[in-house]
Amino acid sequence: MVKNNIELDVKVKCIEEGKTQAQVAKEIDTTRAYVNRVIKRNESVVNNTFVKMLEALGYDIELHYVKREG
Repeated sequence: MVKNNIELDVKVKCIEEGKTQAQVAKEIDTTRAYVNRVIKRNESVVNNTFVKMLEALGYDIELHYVKREG
């Protein structure tokens, strides 16, 4: 199981960086609607087979975000 609330995480990171989802979408050459769909469906962010493999091994997944330098 992915422990993170990816939708909330992205919204918080947008606020921290002073950007909207629309601005992020433009930067990655996609639509705001697509960005919104991706973050609302956690299973599309982390490969479902990967999640199942780790669950079978007795693990949950927690994403950790690290700000890039420069």
